[in-house]
Amino acid sequence: MSTVVIITVLIALSFDFLNGMNDAANSIATVVSTKVLPPLLAVIWAAFFNFAAFFIFGVHVATTIGTGIVDPSIINEYIVLGGLLGAVLWVYLCTAFGFPISVSHAIIGGLIGPSLIAGGTKVIIASGLIKVLLFIFLSPLIGVVLGYIFMIIIMYLFRKQPPRNVDNIFKRLQLLSSAVFSLGHGSNDAQKTIGMISVLLYSTGFLGPEFYVPFWVAISCYIVIALGTLAGGWRVIKTLGLGLTHLKPVHGFCAEVSGALSIIGSTLAGIPVSTTHTITGAIMGVGMTKRLSAVRWGVAFNIVMAWILTIPGTILAGGLFYLLLLAILQ
Repeated sequence: MSTVVIITVLIALSFDFLNGMNDAANSIATVVSTKVLPPLLAVIWAAFFNFAAFFIFGVHVATTIGTGIVDPSIINEYIVLGGLLGAVLWVYLCTAFGFPISVSHAIIGGLIGPSLIAGGTKVIIASGLIKVLLFIFLSPLIGVVLGYIFMIIIMYLFRKQPPRNVDNIFKRLQLLSSAVFSLGHGSNDAQKTIGMISVLLYSTGFLGPEFYVPFWVAISCYIVIALGTLAGGWRVIKTLGLGLTHLKPVHGFCAEVSGALSIIGSTLAGIPVSTTHTITGAIMGVGMTKRLSAVRWGVAFNIVMAWILTIPGTILAGGLFYLLLLAILQ
């Protein structure tokens, strides 16, 4: 295995770790903000279920990333390395500033940038890209709708219960909902890095004539994303858990269940969605059941702007890193 391939695999795993750090907020922001778990126990809880997803779900999303966005025949180690460097830079900056961006879209944009330079627009698989772009808008909307509807149902079912009883019930149930959401996060997000490493190995001849996902790649990515979650991106956790709206345990439970249903459904369909978009939408939907002003729309606007800029930003960053690599290494 060449030095460039080994370095690229290591950078891919670094990206996976940052993914876990940024997206730790998705899994634990609600359970921390409602004080169901202290921060340290919450990240341990989420990390465990991130890793447990390896034993439950297939590799449909990894296959989409590896073969469904860009023509695999154009891929080489420089394209993957340039794309990963662009995505890592973007995710690191957004995590440092507390923006819960879509790590999924960062890796997709990072891959597209170098591919456009290497092969032009013809190497982009339109159907796969359209599916991704469509779910930039659909995943937060689905989260909003599910969060709103589920919260209304719970409010109706527990309308005669005293608030203290409701809090006590959902403090326990939120442990379950947080675990299910963490399973969904691991099932979808770890597979994006799995897809990148697998297509790298395939394009450089290490997998043979047919694309598949090696076991060691899958297990490594699940371990690393769990470690990233364990490290936690605390500024992002604060933005999601405290910045969008005030949450009680019942709100956290409804948001997590709504987000988990959407993400797990997308994973089984092989669609690489943004867990960040989905849980943010679900939190907003839950908050809207109180009143529209309960959602801090200024914070929501900043988050949406980060979403919109992620793919163009990582296309540019990935393309620039690719050109730099060609100048230095070739």
